[in-house]
Amino acid sequence: MPVKTTPRKRASQSSPKSAKAKKTAQSKWRWGFLALGLTALALLSAAGGALLAFSLSSAPLGQTKLSPEEAAVFEQESAVSYKSLNIPELSRPVNILILGTKVLTADLGIESPGYQALVNSHKGLSDTILLVRLDPGQKKLTALSIPRDTQVEIEGKITKINEANFQGGPALAATTVENLLGGVAIDRYLRVNVQAVEKLIDALGGVSVYVPKDLKYQDDSQHLYINLKQGQQRLNGDQALQLLRYRKDNLGDIGRIQRQQLVMRALIEQALKPQTLLRIPQILSVLQTHLDTNLSMEELVAIAGFAAQQNRSDVQMLMLPGDFNSDGRAQISYWLPDGNKINALMEQYFAVAPAGNWTAAELAEPEDFNDPYRLRIAIQNNSSTEGAATALQRRLAQAGYNRAYVIEDGAEPLAKTRIIVQKGDNQGAAQLRRDLGLGEILVQSTGHLVSDITVQIGADWSPSP
Repeated sequence: MPVKTTPRKRASQSSPKSAKAKKTAQSKWRWGFLALGLTALALLSAAGGALLAFSLSSAPLGQTKLSPEEAAVFEQESAVSYKSLNIPELSRPVNILILGTKVLTADLGIESPGYQALVNSHKGLSDTILLVRLDPGQKKLTALSIPRDTQVEIEGKITKINEANFQGGPALAATTVENLLGGVAIDRYLRVNVQAVEKLIDALGGVSVYVPKDLKYQDDSQHLYINLKQGQQRLNGDQALQLLRYRKDNLGDIGRIQRQQLVMRALIEQALKPQTLLRIPQILSVLQTHLDTNLSMEELVAIAGFAAQQNRSDVQMLMLPGDFNSDGRAQISYWLPDGNKINALMEQYFAVAPAGNWTAAELAEPEDFNDPYRLRIAIQNNSSTEGAATALQRRLAQAGYNRAYVIEDGAEPLAKTRIIVQKGDNQGAAQLRRDLGLGEILVQSTGHLVSDITVQIGADWSPSP
């Protein structure tokens, strides 16, 4: 179906305001496989340098032929320049829409032998939607996660954003995301399915990750069998997929999201190591049969060069501002986007001018930008020092942070304290780090859900002044 392109526009001030719904573990918010897209992007980047020796063709991994009208949805301007040794480099910021799908035989009307088998297809609903920005000027990699239940308008109908890929492929998905995010330009797309993740991790030789607790679950209808033990370990593709898909605990999908981000960081760091080049043939075999993208070979090489220079603190993972509408009475569960906060986030991280003559500070709540001492700070003890969280809470109160609270101890022992920027407020996190005198700032959504910042105490912090 041809996709009608629409002029890029700023986020409407009539975007649905967030309902004051209860954030419970039983909510219907489903994000799918959060690690899916960035994992693929990291592996594409790792493969890029070696691919250059083979070919510089224009579309090496595209499995979908876009019509001229569909192709026009994406930015046509080149993002590559040749400055050193004739090697491609990113010449400007690039926004890549990543769509992750889990397609079963039932979704395509295919008969299966007694259970719902996974299919190597990209035509289903988008369980994962990420907008990734690679900014060579700022030297930052930013990923914005968009919940699959986000309420949007698609071709005149109010529905969930995960329908866009199913109805009109990557072009309609890109148009829908652009309209949601204030007219942000989308340069390229990448679609990946769950089968690809398992095969890519095996091609990489596994991934080292800390499993936060024992996980056990069985679903015969999908032949899904999960059985993992708590602790640091190296997982193969099947085991990593078990960790990514598990959600039968008290936190439901929220707990799964946090585990997926742990896997994502581990894979990105591992994929960019020099020894990955030895596995290029296996990686290439998976990429050629399981991914769909309009990234060119030159762009892959340029992305590889950019990604190789990133530190942990340069990788920022955010989520779309909004709220649940599920209060037990709604017939359909939506994630309701907050237009003002989306504008603020897009201005700060994606260089999109907000609607009207407003600044990010004016669009956000006062405690988010103007007064770091009003931040909601969750404190988690990930050290062996008993009572460390309570001691830190007292110290923060003395420093003026009166909204700090203690949560359950973390399972993973940390050598270094982490300051998790849950809502994207870098300024507040920087002030908190100055007051603490230590801590690694990470912009990601693995902290306590209702916090602005989560402090995970490591062995480097001492309760003694």
